[in-house]
Amino acid sequence: MSMTTLIVDDHAGFRASARVLLEMEGFEVVGEAADGATGVSAAESLRPEFVLLDVQLPDTHGFDVAREILGRGLTKRVVLVSSRDESDYGDSIHSSGALGFVPKAELSGDRLRALFLKEPTCG
Repeated sequence: MSMTTLIVDDHAGFRASARVLLEMEGFEVVGEAADGATGVSAAESLRPEFVLLDVQLPDTHGFDVAREILGRGLTKRVVLVSSRDESDYGDSIHSSGALGFVPKAELSGDRLRALFLKEPTCG
């Protein structure tokens, strides 16, 4: 069973390569968005099981988008990505509610599944 996925990133080239990689790894990419506002709208209409979300977007930070998407219950899983190092973001990743962070150069289905396994479980 594939996990429906929304990719939110302002670089079309990254979205295209992430789509190919994720689809090869068994994910079903149901949509793409190039900025935070479009990402929230797409999450609202598509209700993906997982959102791959860039930290640096042209209209806002991915941290704020993650908080909005998760706070509105549009998905339960958000993973942040960036070409920068995780240490550049301090506690912002955790405080956004995202499951975690994956550097763009290290994106893989295995890395994502490892984060999904660490999800907190509710009663």
